[in-house]
Amino acid sequence: MNPTALRKALNSASEAAREVGELLRKHRLRKKRINVTAAHDLKLALDVQSQRIITRYLAIRHPEIPVLGEEESDPEHETAAYRWVVDPIDGTVNFASGIPHSCVSIALEAKSPRGNYESVLGVIYDPFVDELWTAYRGGPARRNGRKISPSNHTELAQSMVSLGFAQSELSLATSVQNFSVLTPRVRKLRIMGSAALALAYVADGRFDAYIEAGLRRWDIAAGRLIIECSGGAVECTPLAGPHEFAVRCHNGRLGPELARVL
Repeated sequence: MNPTALRKALNSASEAAREVGELLRKHRLRKKRINVTAAHDLKLALDVQSQRIITRYLAIRHPEIPVLGEEESDPEHETAAYRWVVDPIDGTVNFASGIPHSCVSIALEAKSPRGNYESVLGVIYDPFVDELWTAYRGGPARRNGRKISPSNHTELAQSMVSLGFAQSELSLATSVQNFSVLTPRVRKLRIMGSAALALAYVADGRFDAYIEAGLRRWDIAAGRLIIECSGGAVECTPLAGPHEFAVRCHNGRLGPELARVL
C-alpha cells in the first residue's frame, strides 16, 4: 500500500472511530443492554452495534479489505493481503458502569512474506475527552494531529506503571505476581481497565510502562504501532489462545530494569 493509500485508510479509520465515539458519548449514562455476562467481563448490545457501524463505514470506502473484529469477523480475514482489526469498545466494563475510560481501537494489518500480520496504521479514540491517537508505519505518532513521544524516565522508582488483569487464571496469577513485585519499586501502579488506552498513554508519556498477559489482537493492534512510532518499545509474546498475547511495553528506557525485576 503506497503512502497516499495509507493516509486515505488512516483518515477512514479515524472518521469511523469518531462516528462510533459520538454514539458512546450519547449512551455513557444511559442504561445498557447486556448480551453476555462472564466471570470477569461482559458484552453489550452496543458492542455489536458499534462494530457494525465501523464495518459498514470501512466497507464503503475500502470494500476490498475484510475485518477481524472482537464481535464479528469476515471469513477472508485469515488470507487477505490487508485486514482491519477492530475493537469497537475497549473497556466495556468501564463503559457499562458509566465510567468514562474506554475507547475505540482500529488498526490496519498487512500480511508479511512470512505469513504473519503486522499493523501498518493504528487509531485509538477516547470520545469522553476527544483525544485521537494515530500512527502509520514510517510516520510519527500523533494525538489530535500533534506529534507525541514517550516519557524519558530511566528508573522504575520514577515511573507510573499500568497493569492489566485478563480473564484467564494464568493471566490473573501473573498479574498478581507483577503487582507484588512492582508495588515497592515504582512511583505508582494503575489498573485502569482499557488496554488500548494504556498503550496510547505509554506512547504519549502518561504511563511509563504497561504490562498484561492474555490480551487479544484487537486490544493491541493499533496501540502497539502507535507506541513504536512514538519511539517506545513493545515486547509482544504469542500465547496458546487464538489471537492472544502477553504484552510488556514501555518508554524505550525501562526495558532492562523491567526484565531484571519481573
